[in-house]
Amino acid sequence: MLKLGAVFVTFLLVDVIGSIVDKLNAVTKRIALQRVRKLFYLAKKIVHEDYPLAQRYVDIARKVAMAARVRLPKEYRRLVCRHCKSFILPGFNSRVRIKQRREPHVVITCLNCGGKMRIPLRKKEK
Repeated sequence: MLKLGAVFVTFLLVDVIGSIVDKLNAVTKRIALQRVRKLFYLAKKIVHEDYPLAQRYVDIARKVAMAARVRLPKEYRRLVCRHCKSFILPGFNSRVRIKQRREPHVVITCLNCGGKMRIPLRKKEK
């Protein structure tokens, strides 16, 4: 009987500790996402004056997101070259073209490495 009670208390403690850990993980991810947004904002702001510093901000933002296991938001993922991982800003060090072949899509060409990223343009369903 005493053994059964100890097992129940152990499961209860594991459940309580698990919920605390989940809340801490949620807070950690929220803070990481805030830092990523701030770093990308700073990178966009300073890219024309000091490109290496902007690149460093983006590298740090990616590392923060990876450490917290947070996916970069779509608008920020498109600002990083998938091939060389450099910070790309349309008109500054990348070329943006709209193509109509097969399915309409946007092609972003990184002028650092020549890599191309394709973003399909689909109509939103109602």
